[in-house]
Amino acid sequence: MKTFNPDFVWGAASSAYQVEGATTTDGRGPSIWDAFSSIPGKTYHNQNADIACDHYNRWQEDVAIMKEMGLKAYRFSISWSRIFPTGRGEVNEKGVAFYNNLIDELIKNDITPWVTLFHWDFPLALQMEMDGLLNPAIADEFANYAKLCFARFGDRVTHWITLNEPWCSAMLGHGMGSKAPGRVSKDEPYIAAHNLLRAHGKMVDIYRREFQPTQKGMIGIANNCDWREPKTDSELDKKAAERALEFFVSWFADPIYLGDYPASMRERLGERLPTFSDEDIALIKNSSDFFGLNHYTTMLAEQTHEGEVVEDTIRGNGGISEDQMVTLSKDPSWEQTDMEWSIVPWGCKKLLLWLSERYNYPDIYITENGCALPDEDDVNIAINDSRRVDFYRGYIDACHQAIEAGVKLKGYFAWTLMDNYEWEEGYTKRFGLNHVDFTTGKRTPKQSAIWYSTLIKDGGF
Repeated sequence: MKTFNPDFVWGAASSAYQVEGATTTDGRGPSIWDAFSSIPGKTYHNQNADIACDHYNRWQEDVAIMKEMGLKAYRFSISWSRIFPTGRGEVNEKGVAFYNNLIDELIKNDITPWVTLFHWDFPLALQMEMDGLLNPAIADEFANYAKLCFARFGDRVTHWITLNEPWCSAMLGHGMGSKAPGRVSKDEPYIAAHNLLRAHGKMVDIYRREFQPTQKGMIGIANNCDWREPKTDSELDKKAAERALEFFVSWFADPIYLGDYPASMRERLGERLPTFSDEDIALIKNSSDFFGLNHYTTMLAEQTHEGEVVEDTIRGNGGISEDQMVTLSKDPSWEQTDMEWSIVPWGCKKLLLWLSERYNYPDIYITENGCALPDEDDVNIAINDSRRVDFYRGYIDACHQAIEAGVKLKGYFAWTLMDNYEWEEGYTKRFGLNHVDFTTGKRTPKQSAIWYSTLIKDGGF
């Protein structure tokens, strides 16, 4: 039996745009994802999240499912444009009421709410009026929105995440164009990321000065990172793997823990990488009470050879290869998920150790980990998801090994509570512990939900 501390946080995660639906109900304003998904060809079969899981109307049923599973925590995000329909100005009280009801229901059922303030669904009005994340002034809009959330919900919410996977907003939203707002550029990702980090700093500053002393909560950020394993034992490949990790997670974590971008990024990008002001660094450095990590897969990394042209792949999460001089690949023996992501549990352990050593052993919470499997539109196939059980057992075992090796891992959130709208993939990729019939909305627990529930009850496996 591999056991975890009794206070280890076992949860599941979701995000507003992926589950809520009700995109025009009760005064919600449009987000960039409402606009992006309305453009022909941007999402699978032009699918949108107008209904999604209809969580906006079925939240009580969903909390009951969480209670039945024995979840200790539920990580969800707030739709900015449900609170501020135009991103700022007048508050939509019906939107506030929805989240108040959800938070109260979670607490009533002994489930701790973990709230993400920004999970990609940026208000469309601010995109149109201010050029979104490319405008330095946007950091103040993030701060104003966060302040309202702290004021309205912070008497009950004591676990906050400012940004979810800013790498995706920057690189996939402003580099590859695969996610909203769909921009393609070699330079804009670094500008967007810079302003996201400045926004994070301002949000944390407001919380720490005005709310944390009385509300006694904690606040952090959730960064995504896949492990990069050197393809060979050569020094060039070892350095390439390290550089790939720095361009992935250290891009966002180094400023928070060390006070600036990685030297490898500054060296390779030069003036394309913005510079923080002293005021920025004062707010950003040491601005996370914990390290939130979203982790899914591992790839092999090698030094790109001179003259070699490397195609940037979205699913490889490699970013702009030419900026890094890194070529990514997979071991053909690795099993793949429906996202074409390799199942490599030992990569999770290696990443946890690497992060711990680089950032002086912070408290870490895995804020997302899970897998999409094929053919799960058929509920009879979906509920017998033994491969997902194997996935979770492998990765949670890797987490246990990391803890035994000294990593201060304090919690784990499965992605995701239920099948939902998987962004540009539409409804084709199912990550859920619970199956959702997107025609009727019916939820059905999968074998993995039952396994995870037993794990939580037993405190291990």
